[in-house]
Amino acid sequence: MHKTVVINAVGLSANLLGRGATPRLDAFRSAGALASVESVVPAVTTSVQSTYLTGQWPSGHGIVGNGWFFRETSEVRFWLQNNALVSGEKVWDRAKRIDPAFTCANMFWWYNMYSTADYSVTPRPMYPADGRKIPDVYAHPESLRRELQEKLGTFPLFNFWGPATDIKATRWIADASIEVDRKLNPTLTLIYLPHMDYVLQKEGPAGPGVSKELQELDAECGKLIEYYQSRGARVVVVSEYGITPVSRPVHLNRTLREAGLLAVREEMGHEILDAGASAAFAVADHQVAHVYVKDPARVADVKRLLQRVAGVAEVLDAEGQRSIHIDHQRSGELVCLAERDAWFTYYFWQDDARAPDYARTVDIHRKPGYDPVELFLDPALSVPKARIGWMVAKKKMGFRTLMRVIPLDGSLVKGSHGLAATRAEEGALLMTSESRVLGSDRVAATGVFELLMRHLVE
Repeated sequence: MHKTVVINAVGLSANLLGRGATPRLDAFRSAGALASVESVVPAVTTSVQSTYLTGQWPSGHGIVGNGWFFRETSEVRFWLQNNALVSGEKVWDRAKRIDPAFTCANMFWWYNMYSTADYSVTPRPMYPADGRKIPDVYAHPESLRRELQEKLGTFPLFNFWGPATDIKATRWIADASIEVDRKLNPTLTLIYLPHMDYVLQKEGPAGPGVSKELQELDAECGKLIEYYQSRGARVVVVSEYGITPVSRPVHLNRTLREAGLLAVREEMGHEILDAGASAAFAVADHQVAHVYVKDPARVADVKRLLQRVAGVAEVLDAEGQRSIHIDHQRSGELVCLAERDAWFTYYFWQDDARAPDYARTVDIHRKPGYDPVELFLDPALSVPKARIGWMVAKKKMGFRTLMRVIPLDGSLVKGSHGLAATRAEEGALLMTSESRVLGSDRVAATGVFELLMRHLVE
């Protein structure tokens, strides 16, 4: 098989290239070929990656979003990592059936734990009982965890997500990928570079800092392209979606609460979503939301209610979900799609003073929905860096304290995703060094699987 690397530059779209900020990616495009990738809905990280790696739609592989409601336990869970959640044959399984000598390294693509890939590295913080969050990774084999962090330093978790997000995490992933290749020489390497995703959500595609951040991403992509081509590898650069500018946060759960459908419980003066007791609630994920309705007889009424909400473009019932290949037992009874300039918050409280204690923190696992406001420091905080430093110092001394630094203002978010792109140049892309393998300037999302196989075997 041909040695191949797939560089996932999240949030990269064709309309961000050719502006002078991406000379290495522009050169790669000119020397090879570029195609647009048809959208998966929801166009969010875990759904798109699972489609690329299995060749199935969400209705087949079951990843209907970055998180969903587990009816068996009445819990909303986001950002789980067990690969067993993804149904279907993975690209590395198919390749290994053809050539038993094939090996795959998965460098930070999602659902990266306990898979049949040969080598894996992914974020996995430690959470001691004293309330600290300590940066770390999961790796297979386990020895990679120590070897990579001894050579490159501890994985910079707080630069990977949160208000301090910057190029450091993407650079660490790129450098770690090179180290794994030098040590293990996998046939296929999957590399996840998230940098532009977060920048574009904070600023929008036309933000003042986008050009600088593109230059930083371009440097990392260029380093990887040069290295892997020197190793004789075929190189693919892909993205999952494009980012669209937004200006309107839409609070579906507040609408459902006002209608008497969403239940909360009080804990120590804060309100907590009681999903199991709710007649209906929304699991918000960027511009898509799964709405779970307990009583089938009430689905039509809830649909009519949500259709009247400003910022909601469509409300899909079972038939509508089949039309976009998201009909799966994990999906909500209804799926809401936002208007182009809107996105869905998870907010369910009506008084910020009663918001749950996790709302003002970076807490991707406890929040019952995706929260891009975690990318911002609360502008109401005075000397925020000094405050954060003091909080961190208290944690290191063993004191329990909440890092209450995140605002509750959805209007801060300037970019989002989740919908099908209206124009090809604004959506996901695929560039390859192997023009003859591509064969078309448009690729179905489910066709990426077979395209990767062609890079490996043709």
